[in-house]
Amino acid sequence: MTATQYSLAELMICAAATAFDNDGEVLATGIGVIPRLAASVSMSTNNPDLMMTDSEAYLLSEPNPIGPRADDFVQRNETWMGFSRIFDNVWSRKRHAMIGPTQIDQYGQCNISALGGEYAKPKIQMLGVRGLPGNSISHANSFFVPNHSKRVFVAQECDVVCSIGYNPARLPKGYQLSDVDIRLVITDICVMDWQGPEHQLRLVSVHPGVSVKEVIEKTGFEIHVEEHTPTTAAPTAEQLALIAKLDPHNLRAKQLKDNPPGVRPEES
Repeated sequence: MTATQYSLAELMICAAATAFDNDGEVLATGIGVIPRLAASVSMSTNNPDLMMTDSEAYLLSEPNPIGPRADDFVQRNETWMGFSRIFDNVWSRKRHAMIGPTQIDQYGQCNISALGGEYAKPKIQMLGVRGLPGNSISHANSFFVPNHSKRVFVAQECDVVCSIGYNPARLPKGYQLSDVDIRLVITDICVMDWQGPEHQLRLVSVHPGVSVKEVIEKTGFEIHVEEHTPTTAAPTAEQLALIAKLDPHNLRAKQLKDNPPGVRPEES
């Protein structure tokens, strides 16, 4: 049964969960509240083979709820994954991370490092490239964008290119475009992927109340739009109950600046 009332955050969690549904036994790394909950929903429903850590060293047979937990809570440890085993897992392509880039360009290259100015003296210093170059080469990645705009989906290349995308000019020696694996892009107005012609960013669905025109206007480069663009599927009542269990403190509501109570499609 499709729910008739839900928040934007809950819609995005359920849309993002589909990114992991067909992965099988890989390590899911959801960076941030909504990506973490998305992976947890997938593991709890459509992909029970998905692996998740407790954000430290244990692999879990059931995802942990996020936020403070009761003193008597016992997490469901299945096995141990130390630091060295994480790298073995990454290099074997048995990982799928959902990250939140500050910039994304037309090639799917993203930036988490710095903005504006010159490389040696940027206007804004952020995380640095960290492990993203190796991660983007070695395993699948999806993107979570809480505020879809041209400041994120930039007209030119990213100010600092931190990851491999579908750009032949930047492919490492020995790599082909088919080696790049960028899955879904979940934003506050739509769902997209990179399955357009020649790996062009493609509009998959628009959230209720959002038009295709709005998505085009808020994206700094041309995207592929097919003849019919469906509406993003509403969460089911079962999914909403699961999200409430996984996020008992409603931290998901704090993830988005604007978290309207809802889109209310027809009950089906």
